Amino acid sequence: MSDSPPVSSPSFNSPSFTAGASRSRSRLVLPPDDTALSPYTGWTRAHWESVADQLLDALVPYASPGRALYRLPGRTSSSGELSDGLEGYARSFLLAAFRIAGARGQVDEALIERYAAGLAAGTDPSSGEAWPPLADRTQPMVEAASIAIGLHETRPWIWDRLDTRVQERVAEWLGGFIGRRTHDNNWRLFQVVSEQFLASVGAPHSRSDIENGLDRIEDWYVGGGWYTDGDGRKFDYYAGWAMHLYPLLWSRIVAGTRGPGGEPGDDGGRTEVYRERLARFLTTYPHFFGADGAPVHQGRSLTYRFAAATPVWMGALAGRTPLAPGLTRRLASGAVRHFVERGAPDERGLLTLGWYDAFLPVTQLYSGPASPYWASKAFVGLLLPADHAVWTEPERPLPVEESDRYTALPAPGWLLHGTRRDGIVRLVNHGSDRQDPRSWGQEPGDDDPHYAAFGYSTATAPDSAEEAWADRLGNHLALLAADGTPSRRRRIHFERCEGRTASSWYEAELPGEEGTFRIGTTSVLHGAWEIRVHRVAAPAGCPVREGGHAVAGPEVPVASTGPGWALARTAAGLTSALVGLHGWDPEPAGTVVRRVGANAYGTHSATPSLRLASHPGGVHVLVTLVALVGDATAAPDPEALRDAVRVQVDGEGVWLAFDDGESVQV
Repeated sequence: MSDSPPVSSPSFNSPSFTAGASRSRSRLVLPPDDTALSPYTGWTRAHWESVADQLLDALVPYASPGRALYRLPGRTSSSGELSDGLEGYARSFLLAAFRIAGARGQVDEALIERYAAGLAAGTDPSSGEAWPPLADRTQPMVEAASIAIGLHETRPWIWDRLDTRVQERVAEWLGGFIGRRTHDNNWRLFQVVSEQFLASVGAPHSRSDIENGLDRIEDWYVGGGWYTDGDGRKFDYYAGWAMHLYPLLWSRIVAGTRGPGGEPGDDGGRTEVYRERLARFLTTYPHFFGADGAPVHQGRSLTYRFAAATPVWMGALAGRTPLAPGLTRRLASGAVRHFVERGAPDERGLLTLGWYDAFLPVTQLYSGPASPYWASKAFVGLLLPADHAVWTEPERPLPVEESDRYTALPAPGWLLHGTRRDGIVRLVNHGSDRQDPRSWGQEPGDDDPHYAAFGYSTATAPDSAEEAWADRLGNHLALLAADGTPSRRRRIHFERCEGRTASSWYEAELPGEEGTFRIGTTSVLHGAWEIRVHRVAAPAGCPVREGGHAVAGPEVPVASTGPGWALARTAAGLTSALVGLHGWDPEPAGTVVRRVGANAYGTHSATPSLRLASHPGGVHVLVTLVALVGDATAAPDPEALRDAVRVQVDGEGVWLAFDDGESVQV
């Protein structure tokens, strides 16, 4: 690994590329920046408290009379309006709980009273605001966990002050978990924390439910600090904001549980295991964040936005983190500030269903108007006292602000490469597909734009609107049927990931053709470039197409094409280029596909692509250079890129020789 040339670190005040910089500003009013303590973000604990207070205040007009439901504007989820109203209460209560507990109860008493009143009304069948019961595999299970955690963390200020009848009703409602079936993924932990809270207050619960849930997540730990979210290869931010978070919150509840004789709760040695796993996870986690604070745009539930910062706070709270205190705060503050400066929350003070602005294609059917408030998890850091080192030590730079970085993550099958000059982090995906193993060898599962692509980044998103995704262009190599229908990258067969190289294969299906066709791909990183070496099996005459990163902004990106290459550039200078190095048709030129309203990063998007008009049959080798550059002063010249890499292909392999003297055999 080599450092980039000396330049000033790209922070919030630097001229380097920042995704979505032209977005509308939030209405939040924040304290002055403290650039002495926080030279990268300017943020302190006071900023976090201010954001929390304003997010909570903005919700008040949407509360029901009894404060049990928060009915926010937006699309109703698949669970219905009543469940969505509960979601608004529960997820905002989590934020309120971290704020109340972090201040040791020294907050506006109206905040405490508001959520205490909601508990009374939500569990009263005669209130007209009663919460739906906990039934098998239903959304209220998710929300119950937030309520249980909030009650534990605020116990001296809320639970202990509740009327005995209200306590009994709350315990009865949470007790609906006992013996119930959850979805077999992170949902197992909702049952665990909820029933552990019941145990902590002496209410009925099932010890076997708790133990079985904790035992089940052991099946999903794959090493290196990584969990998959259920069976299969389902790697995304749920590893941090769910699979690492809830076990350690469970440990906090256990610590507050007393047995019949007053003896402390017993975690069976699990807490130390969870702490060690989180520490390993955090070793490389800062590599997912760009210099402008953005997390890599990959996976589901992206509308939770800055919840991606949750695990770094949890590491500090658990007392087992490899990160310097100043780096913990810099990462977390940078993530929240990134969204605050780009319209989240919006002019009403609300977090909408989207990424920056409202944008439904980054959501799922289970997402309701209050779903984005799982971002509340990012405020778990407020539980750390004001004199803790994470709040008092100066900020430290992110890895991408110090040097160019390459990070291999064999567990999820990912390569990360960040470049200091533009502050962008790119993720190369050879291992996460979110496919259900029960469908393997049977009817293939659907693919998803946030899992199926080869590449993601902190500066780009896939064109995920339904019509655009039907074309499956961005960061995908596809065989094209006679009617133009592209093959799908469903199940990803991971092969290897080490150093700067990763590889996988998938089986392509073509309408009208029997059987499947294997497409194997090896990615090699070099600076800001990814070189993809494809071994493509296909019928003779079949067209083949590959796309690069989609770039987006408020204005139409500029497009340039030439023999065997294509390039798209936004007004902010973000450039995506695709250059054919071997096996592609030299003529005609590559193409750039423009779309409107398809991308989370801006109204107008553009994706470069290459095409092979006629596959020769058998196995054909294609080599492509993929570039994503955010420095307008170093925009790539496609012809120069082609000359910078020499490719040799023979029966034994593919050799790549770079103009800086490095060579790689694939």
